[in-house]
Amino acid sequence: MDFSQTVIRWYNKNKRDLPWRHTKDPYKIWLSEIIMQQTRVRQGLPYYNTFAQKFPTVHALAKAKEDVVMKTWQGLGYYSRARNLHHTAKFISKDLNGKFPNEFEEIKKLKGIGEYTASAIASFAFDKPHAVVDGNVFRVLSRYLGIKIPIDSTEGKKVFTQKANLLLDKKDPGTFNQAIMEFGALQCVPQNPDCGICPLKKTCKAFAKDLVAKLPVKSQKTKVRTRYFNYFVVRKNNKTLIRKRTENDIWKNMYDFPLLETKKEMKKLNATRVLSVSKSFKHVLSHQIIFARFWEVEGGNHKGTYIHDNQLNRYAFPRLIELYFESKVKQ
Repeated sequence: MDFSQTVIRWYNKNKRDLPWRHTKDPYKIWLSEIIMQQTRVRQGLPYYNTFAQKFPTVHALAKAKEDVVMKTWQGLGYYSRARNLHHTAKFISKDLNGKFPNEFEEIKKLKGIGEYTASAIASFAFDKPHAVVDGNVFRVLSRYLGIKIPIDSTEGKKVFTQKANLLLDKKDPGTFNQAIMEFGALQCVPQNPDCGICPLKKTCKAFAKDLVAKLPVKSQKTKVRTRYFNYFVVRKNNKTLIRKRTENDIWKNMYDFPLLETKKEMKKLNATRVLSVSKSFKHVLSHQIIFARFWEVEGGNHKGTYIHDNQLNRYAFPRLIELYFESKVKQ
């Protein structure tokens, strides 16, 4: 039995029952792919269900206000995904009359969609023979074929894509793509996979050469940036001053408080009367570590909009701000 048949056979016995696997609707498949990028299924599934219920069609998503979309996305992270999702929904709804393109190259032209997502939509929704290559697929192929080329190199991405397309089941590309990704997610896991029960162990080069723990190879280490945020919490008549983040930075188009970023932690604030100062909150993102303090101040020349406290839950705040709100409730 060859690779593709073995993986599909394993998939049919072991796959998780996920809602986007029961549809050919490109909108629902696209929605699931964007939500599940860099997100665990357990975390992303409730968001998918909420979006699918709240915005059942691409037209419904297109008509929604951006603040509503961002609020619905709140807590999932990588917020540019939500902005791109909304932008593309409006484009498909208006310019394409709600019809999702069915060719790989046309799908790839849509904002927020790269090679992987275009391949996934093309194969899952339209049965087009395009192999998906995500982190799970990199790992499975690297180990099975014994490839030591770094997966984060230009050469590596090219080689792995070629290998994936050679192994692709052209008759049923959608099922094969789902199968190999699920195999990587559940069987050929990053740490300590149970190779003893693996149906590919007899032909797996990494297993034969004791290289499972060493593959795949990554060449680049992610640089992590440390930032120090000082938020000014200004309150008046049961209202809180908030502002929308419009700059090209993290959390664009979400809401927070007036902000002063400093090169190191600020211990004192002299310019304004300080009523209280919070503990330091540490918030870790993929490429950044943020240390934030919340200074409750009186007055000052801060730009923003005063929102009544019982209306704040209508606005999309980053998780860091939510942590501050939660700490105030506990006090």
